[in-house]
Amino acid sequence: MPTIEDVREFWDANPLWTGEAREPVGSKEFFDSHTRAVIQMAGGQIKPWMMPACAKGGAVLDLGCGIGFWLEYFGRDAFTNLTGADLSLNSLALAKRRCELNGIEARFSEQNAEAMTFAEGTFDHVNCSGVIHHSPNPQVSINEIYRILKPGGRAVIGVYYINTALRLWPVLKWAAAVLPALKGRGREGMLQSSTLDELVRLYDGSENPIGVAFSRAQFEAMLPVKASFH
Repeated sequence: MPTIEDVREFWDANPLWTGEAREPVGSKEFFDSHTRAVIQMAGGQIKPWMMPACAKGGAVLDLGCGIGFWLEYFGRDAFTNLTGADLSLNSLALAKRRCELNGIEARFSEQNAEAMTFAEGTFDHVNCSGVIHHSPNPQVSINEIYRILKPGGRAVIGVYYINTALRLWPVLKWAAAVLPALKGRGREGMLQSSTLDELVRLYDGSENPIGVAFSRAQFEAMLPVKASFH
């Protein structure tokens, strides 16, 4: 079973967007191209439910901030009490650079989502996009998110979802040979994966130690309170 140190090592060597971008890593153009890609993947706009529901001065944590998209986006929307946390120091350095280039003020903290050092009830809002499905112990990470939320606080947690295409992968994989390969981080052969688990793991790179997709029932069973799904 891969460990949290294996996860740290992979993301330190492969921060988000560094395998896809044509622009110099850490440049304004690099971060701007990443912003365009994220918004395109979100259907052309960031949905209102993805934004913090607290006051602009509320304590907002971006857990697993990667290279800082959400910190920039929240900061541009006038949220002023921002913290970016990540397991990867290289990712944190890029997130800090992104904020500096865009005039966004934020604090940065090296954190393991399974054992955070934040006190109980620290944050009004926790954004956690693309972290739980890379955790050796997803349930522990979810418990930690709820521990650090203030009473009445809100968390937005994004994970890989077993949609119709993934459910039908044993059938659809035969048609995948005609699809263009994803490039960067050794993903060129991912569409030839024989299993769903392998396909999901390879999406973030050939050396990615952990990548898991959840059904709605599986994910809902891990939540301590009722949640809305999007």
